[in-house]
Amino acid sequence: MAWDLIFWVLCFFINIALLASSFYQLLSLSDLEADHLNPFEATTRINSIVLPEFLLQGFFCLSFLLTWHWFMFIFTLPITAYHLMLYLNRKHLLDVTEIFRDLNTEKKYRFVKLAIYLLLFTVVLFRLLSASIFFFFFWKFEELDIRTSLFY
Repeated sequence: MAWDLIFWVLCFFINIALLASSFYQLLSLSDLEADHLNPFEATTRINSIVLPEFLLQGFFCLSFLLTWHWFMFIFTLPITAYHLMLYLNRKHLLDVTEIFRDLNTEKKYRFVKLAIYLLLFTVVLFRLLSASIFFFFFWKFEELDIRTSLFY
């Protein structure tokens, strides 16, 4: 079960990155609203991390599918599908000239994403703790060898 622990540690760090990305976007929009940033700087900051966030979220969802964690896959599927829809409709980037008109909508969207990532963080943290407890109490050295795990 060492692979399960490694998987959940990887999911933990991916989730931290998604949380940080969402919080950074929300912080940039709040700074724009308070006139600490100009529209060009805010949209440049947000647009530079939108595509990596979408790719990381897609990898996150795909990894749950490939490892047969169905609940987590179904939990991450709606936001991944929404990201895919935004990307295919070319509405994933913010426009400098439209930013003040869409500011409240974009902030609400980022708040919802932040809430989803926080909920996902609690589930991933619980699974990480349960996998680590299971690994350290029922650990066998042979499970770390990839050759033995392929044949048994």
